[in-house]
Amino acid sequence: MGALQNFEHRLEQAISGAFAKAFRSAVQPVEIAAALQRECGNNAQILSRDRRMVPNQFHVELSQTDLDRLSPYDTAMASDMRDQLQDHAESQGYVFPGPISIGFEAADDLTTGRFRIRSEAQAQAKSNSTQTQVRRATALVEVNGTQHPLHSPAMVVGRGTEADLRINDPGISRRHIEFQVGGSGGELDLRVRDLGSTNGMLVDGHRIAATGLHNGSVVKIGNTTLTVRITAESSQGDADV
Repeated sequence: MGALQNFEHRLEQAISGAFAKAFRSAVQPVEIAAALQRECGNNAQILSRDRRMVPNQFHVELSQTDLDRLSPYDTAMASDMRDQLQDHAESQGYVFPGPISIGFEAADDLTTGRFRIRSEAQAQAKSNSTQTQVRRATALVEVNGTQHPLHSPAMVVGRGTEADLRINDPGISRRHIEFQVGGSGGELDLRVRDLGSTNGMLVDGHRIAATGLHNGSVVKIGNTTLTVRITAESSQGDADV
């Protein structure tokens, strides 16, 4: 209880003044901040004795009236709340899989003064592929809204800097899986294999060490889902950038 009170007190100081006046008769920013803290605690997943992964994407749903009151301040409020949530996470041993995002939106079923929070853990995925390479790829993987081409002979996915596709998910090993790209005579042969990772992988819901893939195959590692897409080959006249 002491930690929660300290958290609320710090946030109340940070967003006093205009924010507090705007919300005097409606939902209070400090209520949202405390709810964000509880959302983390309620959805924490144990990684080790001292580390727990929590959501990093938060959607705050409010009535249209409250949202209209908030809109002049939502950017500044979100920034303050992200800072306070980061401080709280560090004190609790929480780990975010990617950057913290806090968004505000209207919900028709909520009345003035009421709100709710939806959250999810969404890791950041990065590779060195260009947009031209993505457009020209005959096969790619989709990860949290980003696309990454699968090129022969293979692509390693992991959390470490040596991986071809790097995903900032604490549940993923430094070198977790490898997509293998082959085939002949116009036939594409896609496979995936586990590289001895700590947590293994699921392919279309089944825990497996290695298997072939098809269009729409879903590979889950850690808390991240990768969807395989096989596309028609684009024009080879495009130049890489």
